Amino acid sequence: MAIRIHIPAAIPFLILCLALLSTALAPAPLPPKPVDVVVEGVVFCQSCGDYGTWNLNKAKAIESAIVSVICKDHRNRVSFYKAFQTGKNGYFYAVLKGLRMSYSFLDHPLHACKVRLVSSPVPSCNLLTNVNYGLYGAPLRFENKRVVRSNYEAVIYAAGPLAFRPDHCVPH
Repeated sequence: MAIRIHIPAAIPFLILCLALLSTALAPAPLPPKPVDVVVEGVVFCQSCGDYGTWNLNKAKAIESAIVSVICKDHRNRVSFYKAFQTGKNGYFYAVLKGLRMSYSFLDHPLHACKVRLVSSPVPSCNLLTNVNYGLYGAPLRFENKRVVRSNYEAVIYAAGPLAFRPDHCVPH
């Protein structure tokens, strides 16, 4: 007794078997790597000659100054707050670990986050200025800067430069 196989009817069955076999052998997709949101900037001590302006021509960088990043949600509630310390040359690199964005536009860091001056370790230069709105909250700028590594990715925003001023300036 010979077994007859009807070739056109067997093709869909073979395609289904191949599809199941290929998905079983395919590697599992990698989970997406988290993308950090980072804010960077520089903090200076403004010279007495530039007091009352936003000029920072003769300013000196302040190491160990403290700035804060405050983000508010679409209902104006604080959704993120953290203080960061400047390093060498007054530079800060603030990774916003834990920042949650629930609405892509309204809670986006460009709209939701601001950087403020908190304190200066320099006794002779510790008064807040509003240079680049550091007193009330410097807005973030997107400068198309990213860090991409095999296991790390970050989108970097800029704020400032920000400045403290000396407490004893002789009026002009």
